[in-house]
Amino acid sequence: MKLFYASCSSPSARMASVVFAWLILFGTVNLNAQDPHKPKAIVAELGNDIRLEVVHIPPGEFMMGSSAEEKAWATGIEGGAQPGTIRESYEGEAPRKMKVAHDFWMGRTEVTVGQFRRFVEETDYVTDAEKPDGHTQCFNPKWTSYNLRTNVVHPWDPMKGKSWRDPNFQFPLKDDFPVVCVSWSDARAFSDWLNKQPDLASKLPAGYEYRLPTEAEWEYACRGGSQLSTAYWWGDDLAEGEGRFNISAVDFLPDRKQKWPLASAPWSDGYAFVAPVDHFGDRGRNGFGLADMCGNVWEVVLDHFDPQGGHEEFFTTQENYRPVCKGGNYFDVPGNARCAVRLGLAGPNYSDSRDGFRICIGPIIRLKN
Repeated sequence: MKLFYASCSSPSARMASVVFAWLILFGTVNLNAQDPHKPKAIVAELGNDIRLEVVHIPPGEFMMGSSAEEKAWATGIEGGAQPGTIRESYEGEAPRKMKVAHDFWMGRTEVTVGQFRRFVEETDYVTDAEKPDGHTQCFNPKWTSYNLRTNVVHPWDPMKGKSWRDPNFQFPLKDDFPVVCVSWSDARAFSDWLNKQPDLASKLPAGYEYRLPTEAEWEYACRGGSQLSTAYWWGDDLAEGEGRFNISAVDFLPDRKQKWPLASAPWSDGYAFVAPVDHFGDRGRNGFGLADMCGNVWEVVLDHFDPQGGHEEFFTTQENYRPVCKGGNYFDVPGNARCAVRLGLAGPNYSDSRDGFRICIGPIIRLKN
C-alpha cells in the first residue's frame, strides 16, 4: 500500500492526475503534526486500484446540538419526524459552543463496499453479522405498509445470512456504495488494518492514527466550518437540500410503484436505498469538501452514547458500550437527517443495513474496553 498527498480537494475523477503531478513536482511528503503546510487531502492506495481519500480539517469551533425551534421543525409537517418522543432530547437542551483543538483528516466519503472488500481480502476478517450466531437488520421485501391505524409493522427485521456482502437491497451491490451491515467493532477492525500497513503508518503525523472520528470531530466536520447552529450544513432551508443528500424521498421501492409511506423530501434523489458515495458531486459537499455528511447511511463514531447530549472530549465507558451514530440515512425523513441528530446503537456488535462509517486520521485514542 502507498500513501500519497494532494494539494487540493478536487473531485475523485481528477484525483489520479493531481496526485501524480504532485509527486512528480515535490515527491512524497513526510507529514508532521506541526507542519504548517499540511496537505489538503491524503490518498491511501489500498491495492487493486482501490483508494481511500481523507481531507484536512483545521482546528475550530462549532455549535453542537439543536435549538427548540429546530426540534419543533424536525417534528413538524415538513421535518416529518415523529412528535412526542424523547429522540430529539438526545441533542441536548440547546446548542453549545464547542472546540476541536487539533487538526485532523476526515474521509471524503463513507467507507465503500470496495474499500471494505480490500480489507477482508487481505485479512480474511469475518464481520459480526457473518459469525455463526450473527445477524443484521435488513429491509424485509415482503413489507407493504406500516398499517399505522391497526397493527404497526416496521420494514426492518433481524436476518441471519445477510451481511455487508448482501444487505438484502433487492438490487446488485456496487463497489461505490457505502458499506453497511458492519458494526462498530468491524469499523474499528478496518481502522486497525490501516494502521498496520507500513506504507500508511509510516507517513502518519506523530501521535496520529487511523480511527473512527469522535462525536465532536464528526459534528464539527459535518457543519463544514460554520459556527452557526443550523439544521443542515448549508442552512435551515430544506428546499436547498435538493440535489445534495439521499434521504427518504419520492423514490419508488425496488420493483414497486410505492414510495416510503411516511413524510419525505418532496423530490426524487434517484435512490430509494443507498446512493453511490459522492453521487451529488460538488453540490453534495460541505465547506470542508466532505460528501454525504447528512443522509445516505448512519455513520458510527467512536464515542459511547450519552442521552443527555454529545461531549467536546471523547466520551467512553467500560460497561454496556452503546456507540453513537450520526447523520441519518436513506430511509430517514428530513427531520431525522440533520447535523445534530444522534442515536445510540444497541451495542458494539450491532449492525444494520442503514449503518456504515467514515474513517479519519486523528490523535491516538486508547480505549479502555
